[in-house]
Amino acid sequence: MEAVVGLLVMLLGVSHGVETHCDGRQNRTQCYGALGGTVVLQLMDNASEISIYKWNKNKTTLILKGRKDKIVSNEMKDRSVFTPGNGTFRINNLNRTDGAEYTLHIFDSNGRESEQRTLQLSIQAPVSSVRLDSECLSQGEMRVSCSSEGADSPQYSWILDGHTLTDTQLFSGNNETNNITLKQDVSGRLVCSVRNHISSVSKEEKISTCGFIFINCTLPDGTNISQWVFSANNTLCIDPTTTPTMITDTTASPVEKNLPVLAGVLSALVILLMVGVAVVCSQRKKQNNKPKEEDDQELTYADVNIVQRPGRQMHQKAEMEVEYGQVKFSGRPQQTTEMEVEYSQVKFSGRPRKTVQPKEDECVYAKVCNSR
Repeated sequence: MEAVVGLLVMLLGVSHGVETHCDGRQNRTQCYGALGGTVVLQLMDNASEISIYKWNKNKTTLILKGRKDKIVSNEMKDRSVFTPGNGTFRINNLNRTDGAEYTLHIFDSNGRESEQRTLQLSIQAPVSSVRLDSECLSQGEMRVSCSSEGADSPQYSWILDGHTLTDTQLFSGNNETNNITLKQDVSGRLVCSVRNHISSVSKEEKISTCGFIFINCTLPDGTNISQWVFSANNTLCIDPTTTPTMITDTTASPVEKNLPVLAGVLSALVILLMVGVAVVCSQRKKQNNKPKEEDDQELTYADVNIVQRPGRQMHQKAEMEVEYGQVKFSGRPQQTTEMEVEYSQVKFSGRPRKTVQPKEDECVYAKVCNSR
């Protein structure tokens, strides 16, 4: 059974390089070391309890031999250290030739081999730096390339605004390639991560769209236009009756997306409020201009004079005193053509001794005054 153990990667500075650890106590373990760095291999628990052990490279080259807690030989002693107490073998300043298959042989006190297990050590150059380059294409897409220096077997991954890039955001490529092409409406904080088994480095860059908009309209001649165009040079769909459709940034918040709707609702409410105020003011103005009804009753005074025609004398003269009568008319002040007389009472007061009646050819004139 093959067991692949995770690696603990640490940077120890330029002089020491990268140090990795690998547990080789299980058969067929895959281990990795950084080129120019250090690897610590766990070969056994305690060498002092083992009668005889040998550790060979590529099955034929003897690297290490020992008896219990005594080291008999170490062919890499100039850049390696074996510690019998914990069974670890440390190799410094790794080079490409150190990558090989290593086999551990364990013997009992009778010299018979009791156990054998192998491990595969691979040497890789670590990721030293990452570079991001982007360019706009003719139709508004954006091509982004991610490159690393010195890394062996690099693996790439892309993250946009904290989330893995999806197929809906990619025009071409995938999330595991170093060259991708983003669609016209994609923007945000783009991160490219480059890693191998011994190191990982990331590079982040803020990207924006290439200035293209998506238009979808029908021209007066019936031609339908639906395509991406550069906004600054757009000469299509400029008729006031048509509205270009712009694909907005997918990172926009819900509040920003709903701003046009909120503005329309607010405008409608303001218009309704103004119409309501105008109606109320109009009704109040009509009520204030309506004439007040006057009393149905008016007093009319009649001035009555008796005139004697010339040439005729009255048999008796008498001083007549006229008492004004009160005549009541019904009708509203606006109607002056026809008025109805409810009653008229004229009283004359004179001396009681004499009463004078006018003759038939005498006329009585009355002057009617309408007093409001």
